Amino acid sequence: MRYVSTRGRAPELTFEEAMLTGLARDGGLYVPAEMPRMSAGDIAALAGLSYEEVAFRVMRPFIGDAFSDDEFAGLIARAYAGFGHEARAPLKQLQPNHFLLELFHGPTLAFKDFAMQLIGQLFEAALTRAGERVTIVGATSGDTGSAAMEAFRGLDAVSVFILFPHGRVSEVQRRQMTCVREGNAHALAIDGTFDDAQARVKDMFNDFAFRDRVRLAGVNSINWARVLAQVVYYFTAAVSLGAPHRAVSFCVPTGNFGDIFAGHVARAMGLPIEKLIVATNRNDILHRALSSGDYTPEGVAPTISPSMDIQVSSNFERALFGAYGRDGAAVAQLMDELKAGGFRISQGALERLREDFASGRAGEEETSAMIARARAGMGELLCPHTAVGVHVAQGFTGATPLVTLATAHPAKFPDAVEAATGLRPSLPPRMADLFERPERVTRVENDLAAIERLIEARIPEGAFA
Repeated sequence: MRYVSTRGRAPELTFEEAMLTGLARDGGLYVPAEMPRMSAGDIAALAGLSYEEVAFRVMRPFIGDAFSDDEFAGLIARAYAGFGHEARAPLKQLQPNHFLLELFHGPTLAFKDFAMQLIGQLFEAALTRAGERVTIVGATSGDTGSAAMEAFRGLDAVSVFILFPHGRVSEVQRRQMTCVREGNAHALAIDGTFDDAQARVKDMFNDFAFRDRVRLAGVNSINWARVLAQVVYYFTAAVSLGAPHRAVSFCVPTGNFGDIFAGHVARAMGLPIEKLIVATNRNDILHRALSSGDYTPEGVAPTISPSMDIQVSSNFERALFGAYGRDGAAVAQLMDELKAGGFRISQGALERLREDFASGRAGEEETSAMIARARAGMGELLCPHTAVGVHVAQGFTGATPLVTLATAHPAKFPDAVEAATGLRPSLPPRMADLFERPERVTRVENDLAAIERLIEARIPEGAFA
């Protein structure tokens, strides 16, 4: 299995190389050169298997000879051993033919745990085998950062630095990053938005002297392994609802497009998905792009669903690569236009995107009203991101089973939930002392050189001698 860049000017890599590299050296994102397919029989055979067994069968064709079967199965088992539900990603019915896929039973209570816990295991195995060390740098709008720090804390072969927008994440999200005790994990509060943090991370990857000096690696959703791990729960959910003999639709609250792109991969592999519905909050650039073809950032407005407060959705580049017939030069041109302010999607590419994705949005009042309605009429406390998804899903219910992804536990956003319902959700017992733990965080300006200096100063002396 080989991986190619969406911009067409970087060398092809193996799975392990693409995983450890993260962002391609031409600025693009890695995707498989060819997409593995599963037959209807292969998909039917997933029924009744454990989540770990399904994960092995779905992901195995993508990893080539990076790990043996026994080694890969063991890494998967360790990745999900700490989840709080035996089904890992259980389904719950909300309404007739409308289901909730609970993705918040991992150690940091968000869907990012499904990918990050596995990546932590994969990185550790690959780096230990090679006797190497890396510096992981990532940006987060709230959940990726805590999941990454949980996955990599205490590992000898890794230093991890997470940039998050100062004052724009929930207190629970912040503390899950800043209360990590291990000295190899560093929380950096950047002055700016998530888009600023993400831009500085991409700048670091494009500063090749720095990148090579600290052996930079990325675990944001730019990393293909992140997307791959998220493909699995589309299969477990769909098979539970009758696939491959019956099509299923999914509604995905998303800001960075990685989670819904994983569903697109599942469909390309043969899973019968009828609709993939992009659900955005008021920062609705993805909905606007799919509706009009115009991809022009308008500035990030703070919302009660902060993990979706994004205007530059990095994984959308992977969808554009497919929509433009895998023309790397065309994608590179669009990304250059984005740096200059925005771009328009060609009519042909837009039609292909609309064949693959539907979309909708929810404003602040609609999100709060959905949280209240779900509690009163469905018996569910929803986090505000999940509420965005459930609100948008209301316009797409029908004969086909519809699954909305519940991306985070409501206790991660207690203020928004309490304002809508009068109930303040509690953290699980294992996190009951979160607000009593000491915090460790560094405030940084939105300046590439300053951030790079800080990172180099924090890396253990002699780490790359």
